[in-house]
Amino acid sequence: MTAIAVEGGRGPASALKPVRLAFPEPKAGEILIQVKAAGVNRPDIVQRLGMYPPPPGAPETLGLEVAGVVGRAAGRWKVGDKVCALLGGGGYAEYAVCDARHALPMPEGLSFEEAAGLPETVFTVYANVFEHGGLKAGETLLLHGATSGIGVTAIQMAKAAGARVIATARGADKAKAALALGADVAVDATTQDFAEVARREGGVDVVLDMVGGDYFPKNLDALKTGGRIVYIAAQAGGEITVPVFRIMQKRATITGSTLRPRDADEKARLAAEVERVVWPWIAAGKVKAQIDKTFPLEDAGAAHAHLESGAHVGKVILVTA
Repeated sequence: MTAIAVEGGRGPASALKPVRLAFPEPKAGEILIQVKAAGVNRPDIVQRLGMYPPPPGAPETLGLEVAGVVGRAAGRWKVGDKVCALLGGGGYAEYAVCDARHALPMPEGLSFEEAAGLPETVFTVYANVFEHGGLKAGETLLLHGATSGIGVTAIQMAKAAGARVIATARGADKAKAALALGADVAVDATTQDFAEVARREGGVDVVLDMVGGDYFPKNLDALKTGGRIVYIAAQAGGEITVPVFRIMQKRATITGSTLRPRDADEKARLAAEVERVVWPWIAAGKVKAQIDKTFPLEDAGAAHAHLESGAHVGKVILVTA
């Protein structure tokens, strides 16, 4: 099969090369998927740069989410079933394997490209916004990176749950796109103080932050008493200074998580919750796949370059022949 290997450098064009590999062999309880499309995510870039090694037992090949057709069955699945799946790695290939419990039925009416952009983002948002952040109907979510794959999904899922959304983006056009996606308030972070806007709007209950660094004091300023700040990345820096007495006064919770290192049983639990809660939102049209651009599998380097440019609104997807 054709797969994408990281070799010959760290830049997207030089590092990502098509290679020929043997088909992956499913173990007990795993399914083989003929991959039709694969999502491209920020952790893929970090792995390409050598800073995010795959967990033990996972393929070295990049790719954390795919959509395709079951070629070897296990668990609830039959050969020929259309699925999308969360992977520990190996998605940038024509075939991939995954724990049968980590696959979900492809939502009715979605293309393979649309379905491939769901697992990594939906699992991440559900775990962090709703489980760790405890967002409830009637509360307000402050979301950074509104037009990223995570951002467009978080806006829609929060609105589907009955919450209010304040979304930040860099640039007026991206702020406008956030409003079109359903955000109640959009902040151009290049010209506006998001904490000031959030306070004017009555404060926020949950912050989903993938920026880190100097956003922390402003997040805390924006937070209501009893609010929660949830970290899923730290693109502007992973070190913060925590004013303990301010945390005490606000009764604030600071938390965060990663998805990929979770064990198989925990991912299976999360998959079941996503199917129970989020799949009906997709069926009802409340959460829609937002695809920015697709690339052939062999052009994975160009896909990475596009994601790194920050020009995207929604997901970047690789498509097999």
